[in-house]
Amino acid sequence: MSTPNDPSHPDPRYPIGPFIAPAVVTAEDRRYAILTLAEMPEQLREAVRSLDEEQIDTPYRDGGWTVRQVVHHLADSHMTALHRVCRGLTEDEPTVPGYSEKAFAELSDHRMPIEWSLDILEGVHARWVSLLESMNEAQWQRTWTHTERGIQRLDVVMMLYAWHSRHHVAHIAHLRAQRGW
Repeated sequence: MSTPNDPSHPDPRYPIGPFIAPAVVTAEDRRYAILTLAEMPEQLREAVRSLDEEQIDTPYRDGGWTVRQVVHHLADSHMTALHRVCRGLTEDEPTVPGYSEKAFAELSDHRMPIEWSLDILEGVHARWVSLLESMNEAQWQRTWTHTERGIQRLDVVMMLYAWHSRHHVAHIAHLRAQRGW
């Protein structure tokens, strides 16, 4: 049986392993997260480059989302994350709502061209990275209360979204490798 961290047989749900929140986030960790977020839109474009419509509509695993749904999900999630960070920086301990990612993935706009979400991700990530690079130590320690996950600190959340970026790009890369695309 494979484990999520077994590189020879990755768990198709977690091709880079599950997210494990660090107990301490260092300045180096933050730089890494920001770099990951800065590079993600181009890495995602590269992951989907030259895929045809049939390939884009292929699930990355049995029972999983299609490549199209993954790309649109990333736009949904990362737009939401940027908004949450802005709230976390401008409000004292705001409450941020969760949402049904699965229900969003079933909406009609998730059948539209992936280029729309690729373009959104470029703009969102450019703004997000600019904002993150401007943050001071006190801002990194700010928190919000997520309606499903409880209290979250901004530095840990950025580590989560860096992982999230790599996680979904890896879904597509592993599908391509598996299918020989």
